Amino acid sequence: MFNQLKTVALLGLLTGLMLGVGGMIGGRGGLTVALVFAGLMNFGMYFFSDRIALAMYGAQEAKKSQYHKLHKMVEELAHKAGIPKPKVYVIPIDTPNAFATGRSPSHASVAATEGIMSLLSDDELRGVLAHEISHVKNRDTLVVTIAATMAGVISYLAHMAQFAAFFGGGRDDGGRNPIGLLVLAIITPIMAMLIQMAISRSREYLADESGAHLIKDGKPLASALKKLEMGVRHHPMRVGSPATSSLFIVNPFSGNAIMSLLSTHPPLHKRVERLHQLKF
Repeated sequence: MFNQLKTVALLGLLTGLMLGVGGMIGGRGGLTVALVFAGLMNFGMYFFSDRIALAMYGAQEAKKSQYHKLHKMVEELAHKAGIPKPKVYVIPIDTPNAFATGRSPSHASVAATEGIMSLLSDDELRGVLAHEISHVKNRDTLVVTIAATMAGVISYLAHMAQFAAFFGGGRDDGGRNPIGLLVLAIITPIMAMLIQMAISRSREYLADESGAHLIKDGKPLASALKKLEMGVRHHPMRVGSPATSSLFIVNPFSGNAIMSLLSTHPPLHKRVERLHQLKF
């Protein structure tokens, strides 16, 4: 419940930032233009981002005859979660990781790398898949898309502010301040990015908790996370884009520590600690 409320609060903060910046720069008209532009862009991403992500990592639909155990786990967990079984994909790389994608529970896919299936025990793999099924059930793709839309609007407005600062634009009430607009253009995209990343971390915590409750045990996922961090350190992702790192259960592109404020994932030790503290 706390992470759900936190997400709502952060989305509200993004909304307030967006409306405030839009009003300062171009009034209601400027904000409307930015909303339409960013909305159309993210509308397309919402409907096609799953196909893009799967293609980017060379994901191949898993054959039941070859990946019977993986299919069975996904099917059982989806049934427990009360959602349709997602499509199952395998990514033929050694980097141990997994992700879920799709705009809704009825249009969802779960992808696992060859590396994760060879690294984890059955219980650990089940914990990871429960985490991904929880992402689907919690509609995290929708939440992240909304956050991305608002962050996109804010970035667009920041560019407008930069233009206004250099060419004398801004509000028409005599209160134009080029220096203030320039500062606004620099600061607001950073604020939006930090809020967007905080939302991503909040959804990861929620998926950890929901996944653990799905299998009535947090220890398998906690153990899997520690193995995955070490596995990524030895086999970081060589394909794809760091912009998609939030898709995965752990950041696949580097095993180095990243400042928690600038990461799409919570610190691993905090995730493990929370999982061990859960009561069932």
